[in-house]
Amino acid sequence: MSHTLLVTSSPRGADSLSARFATEIADGIQARSGGPLTVRDLAANPPPHITQAYIQGRVTLPEARTPEQREAVEPAQAFVDELKVADVIVLGSGMINFGLPSQLKAWFDHVTWPGVTFSYGDAGPKGLLDGKKVYLVTASGGVFSEGAWAPFDFQTNYLLHLLGFIGLTDVEVVRVEGTAFGPDAAKAATADAETAVKALIAKAA
Repeated sequence: MSHTLLVTSSPRGADSLSARFATEIADGIQARSGGPLTVRDLAANPPPHITQAYIQGRVTLPEARTPEQREAVEPAQAFVDELKVADVIVLGSGMINFGLPSQLKAWFDHVTWPGVTFSYGDAGPKGLLDGKKVYLVTASGGVFSEGAWAPFDFQTNYLLHLLGFIGLTDVEVVRVEGTAFGPDAAKAATADAETAVKALIAKAA
């Protein structure tokens, strides 16, 4: 029985394909494992941007933090606790101006925590959240997995880097792309994603 964490971030609400397919993966895995499912909707409840109080508070012993620092660190601690307890993490991201949504970037700013989710050693930085399975769903109107626009994908590759930096290296990626090229292209992209999602859920079982 595994604990699944679902993190969605698209501001498109019910129209979000990244949230739709990430939710399908999380629900499918949770249904098969019988374990708990935690849902973190960053669009509905955006994390605050980090502040000086957070930067100082996260490297200060809890008992020595000021009230402002304790308040600033509290969201990060909640996010990190969810990550630590999860065996499976499903992350949805819809491309905004070639990158990830700002609320998802803010979430990563909170969970990329020195001494907690990564550390520095003689060999350089080391992620501390290893041993977990991640499913990353990215959506984009254009095609960025290959072709002329591939160099401008500042979403998927960046997310893979951020995940790997904190130790989350076992990642399966589902891309929903090319949806802005007309109804037929959108239908085909959705169908491809549906097939990929069903295969991942079956394999996860």
